[in-house]
Amino acid sequence: MNFKVTLEQDEDGMYIATCSCFPGCISQGETEEEALNNIKEAIELHFKCLSEDGLPCQKDSKKKECIVSVDL
Repeated sequence: MNFKVTLEQDEDGMYIATCSCFPGCISQGETEEEALNNIKEAIELHFKCLSEDGLPCQKDSKKKECIVSVDL
């Protein structure tokens, strides 16, 4: 299953990874690769916790993100 992840570098040089499908599912790393590995683990743990609690697993939403061009 694929999820869109946003990766940003903060003012301290750390990489912050978030997944908009799961608010609060945030991770970080010293490198992009480490941050992406950590967010993958966080998403997997999120699903494991839902399963253990007997809650339904929410699949990727039907939201669509687009880029638009605006003339200024």
